[in-house]
Amino acid sequence: MKKFPPKVAVVHAGDEQWPLSHRQILVVIGAVMSGMFLAALDMSIVGVAMPRILSELHGLNHLSWVVTAYLLTSTASTPLWGKFSDLHGRGKSFQLCIGTFLIGSILCGLSHQMWHIIAARAVQGIGGGGLMAIALAIIGDVIPPRDRGRYQGFFGAVFGTSSVIGPLLGGWLTDGPGWRWIFWINIPFGVAAMVIVGMVFHVPQQRREHRLDYLGAGVIVASVTCLLLYLNWAGKFYGWADPRSLAFLGVSLALAVLFVMVERRAQEPIIPLGLVKNSIFSVGGLYSFLLGMAMFGAIIFLPMYLQTVQGMSPTQAGLAMIPMVVGIAGTSIYTGKRVSRTGRYKIYPIVGSVLLVVAQLLLSRVHAETAYLQLGASTLVLGVALGCSMQTVMVAVQNAVPRPHMGTATSATMFFRQTGSAVGTGMFGAILTWRWSHHLIDAVGAGVAGQVDTNNLAMVRHLPEPLRHHVLNSFAQAMDDVFLAGIPVAVAALVCAVLLKEIPLQSREDQGKPGQAGQAQEDNSDRSVALPSHG
Repeated sequence: MKKFPPKVAVVHAGDEQWPLSHRQILVVIGAVMSGMFLAALDMSIVGVAMPRILSELHGLNHLSWVVTAYLLTSTASTPLWGKFSDLHGRGKSFQLCIGTFLIGSILCGLSHQMWHIIAARAVQGIGGGGLMAIALAIIGDVIPPRDRGRYQGFFGAVFGTSSVIGPLLGGWLTDGPGWRWIFWINIPFGVAAMVIVGMVFHVPQQRREHRLDYLGAGVIVASVTCLLLYLNWAGKFYGWADPRSLAFLGVSLALAVLFVMVERRAQEPIIPLGLVKNSIFSVGGLYSFLLGMAMFGAIIFLPMYLQTVQGMSPTQAGLAMIPMVVGIAGTSIYTGKRVSRTGRYKIYPIVGSVLLVVAQLLLSRVHAETAYLQLGASTLVLGVALGCSMQTVMVAVQNAVPRPHMGTATSATMFFRQTGSAVGTGMFGAILTWRWSHHLIDAVGAGVAGQVDTNNLAMVRHLPEPLRHHVLNSFAQAMDDVFLAGIPVAVAALVCAVLLKEIPLQSREDQGKPGQAGQAQEDNSDRSVALPSHG
């Protein structure tokens, strides 16, 4: 048996790549999974504790900013990390991401005001933006698309385990030592991940002149921020068509146009416009954007419903989310094996989008007295929908771009998903607060509604009857409106899934063959478009 080296090296030679043995791939996957677990755990652990954080710091009006502060910085940094790892190597970049993420976690745990935790989440997001993107780029480096399904079960296990442990651990910590521990718990996991990556993974660094596109990142963050300000203020403080609100929307659109202009002139653009000419990349990016909107709507707002309306503790709310977790993990593993066996991937985003529409419709019918059996079935359908879609589109994009653009294309796809998550959280958060106030005024009148402190979710259940009943029922009606608003998003995702083109997935035999992806495009010219060139 061939002796296994102490460090795993992935050697690039132009467009060629030395294939690794199955044993070497397993070692690389072990290192990657340690970092992915850190990011996946944060996604699931924070949502359960959010109602307690908002109640203690009196910040329901700032719900969207606690979430989107993380999403904004991770969105901006994701493409930068992808480009940075293309230029400087995956291993060191991965460790730097973990270190930045841990600094943000410590600052979150030390926060005592809403603006403190919002700023700390922004720091945390800078590191978090690279964790998933670089991890997926590493997988794209070492595993051919056709073989990736063999190993997708490992990643399904990461997301499944973190999704089960996260809500349970988050609930137990929130009920026990306090919500700050949901951030401090990242420290031992993060340190362990840094050690594992340093021990088993090493990528030779190719030095070349470069310039990272900080201006482009700044412009896109400003554009998304203005859009979120419009969503956060319109309907809550001003009308949706109020000139002050529309000014933010107009500035957001102007900055988006400026971003395209900046990218056209940038030496190292965070999103090379040449990639946009690849229809699989562009359609996959739009699909990821829409999926991010729908996904975060469920992750953030379902625990709020369970704790506020159903009266569950954070731990019970974590347990109640298990059907969704089972759906994501089980379907992700199944679809990965099927994609690997058949080489066909298009059907799964289509099925996932259809189920996403069904899940949003089912969740829009919940009310204050909804039985958990009905709610659990609805979240299971949602989990199956996400499991069909999340990784399949990433495989399609990675298969369709040249290897030198692997990190950039992977991080750009994550960028679109996180931008969708930020916009979705802001939009659905605005809808929730706006519609809750509307339904409450209809139920008890403006005078009584103005006396209810809706920023403190923990106090809502201690209100005297019948006011308590009206407040909880109004909140449930507002949640229905949130999921109804998600149906058009899911329908748009279905359209993108139908438009997604399918080309043959590269196999292990194709590894190391220059221009293989381009050859696949030529052989299937009726189903695909030309890939961008690489100088």
